[in-house]
Amino acid sequence: MKKLSLILILFVLCTAFTTLNYYPIDGYTHTGIKRLKRLELIKSGELVDAAKLPAGAMKSYMDINLNLTSKKADSMGSFLVVDDAFQKEISSLFKGLDKSYSIAVLDISNPDSLRYAKRNETSGYQPGSVGKLAVLTGLFTQLAKIYPDDFEKRLDLLRSKSVRAGVWGLTDEHTIPIYNIETKKLVKRQVIASDVFTLFEWADHMLSVSNNGAASIVWREVLLMQIFGDKYPALTQDEADAYFKTANRRELTDLGNDVVNLPLRALGITKDEWRLGSFFTRGANTYVDGKDGSIGSPLGLMKFLIKLEQGNIVDEASSLEMKRLMYMTDRRIRYAQSPALKDAAVYFKSGSLYKCDRSKGEACGKYMGNVTNFMNSVVIVEHPDNCKYMVALMTNVLRKNSGTDHMMLASSIDKVITK
Repeated sequence: MKKLSLILILFVLCTAFTTLNYYPIDGYTHTGIKRLKRLELIKSGELVDAAKLPAGAMKSYMDINLNLTSKKADSMGSFLVVDDAFQKEISSLFKGLDKSYSIAVLDISNPDSLRYAKRNETSGYQPGSVGKLAVLTGLFTQLAKIYPDDFEKRLDLLRSKSVRAGVWGLTDEHTIPIYNIETKKLVKRQVIASDVFTLFEWADHMLSVSNNGAASIVWREVLLMQIFGDKYPALTQDEADAYFKTANRRELTDLGNDVVNLPLRALGITKDEWRLGSFFTRGANTYVDGKDGSIGSPLGLMKFLIKLEQGNIVDEASSLEMKRLMYMTDRRIRYAQSPALKDAAVYFKSGSLYKCDRSKGEACGKYMGNVTNFMNSVVIVEHPDNCKYMVALMTNVLRKNSGTDHMMLASSIDKVITK
């Protein structure tokens, strides 16, 4: 009996310690993403970092759940019914703001009593880096094709498959965090052609710091998964490089477009509501062209968030892992930077694209384009008191950095919902 008690005690202790090794902030063991090991050390106090993470960024792997699985079979239309009182409050926040502000907001605090509001929700915008969520959807779609009955094998492939950047990762001004676990040193720099990371790490670079090179590399691997199928896990870097050197450019372009867009169509998101038309780096254009252009709308992005929370993007396990990858533990910017959200968990992707014409003699600069100036925010907010909601905000305000407006709107929307 004493021996059995000792075994039970050891099991409980081992289980307690094991649950510390999960994702996202404590997820190095689960994912192999090295920057998460650093965050774990910062949280424990072993490392000191001046840029402290907000309280809402401290969730662990087991704390993250999907919010609408009880409504998994519900139609999309049932979520998008405007609540008149809620609509009035949300509409009042946009008085005096540029007409280009478009939004869809869904309060999911009580799944049996949803509140939806909108403004110009079908308007189309260049989605910018928000399009990386389409690449993520393509990735989990292909993983399910390779291992249809084994999610753990899908995760193992993400952890174990390492791929080289090559020209696909060039060029992007965004840096990536490279953490040396042995020396505990962090270096931030741009992607170079010789960089090698696992699929999980490239996906994290794509989302946590929005690196364009990483997005093109993940998209490339999604394309290879479609082409090689169950032979992909054993595909070598040399074989992949050789394939691209001889592949038909037009066929590659068509297939590359399909692998990130057809999964969106399968979710009921139309081509005009959200599509991705070109890779994120010039290096990728060595092998593939753009096709049909990129566009996004608050409605299309809201549909994505609803499907994610239902567990209907590929399957429940895939949807949950995608949500974990959206958990912002690197740095909160724009909408997510609102002080009102510091205690909330934020699952977030921001995107921007601007264009300047300096011949006009107007003020124009980074995020302040005078031809186009797109800025987009897609966010799931979860407060500790069970207040939960989703927002898709898209703007094209010329000659002005809209980041501050997004942050202020975040505070105003949060106040309306949390009251």
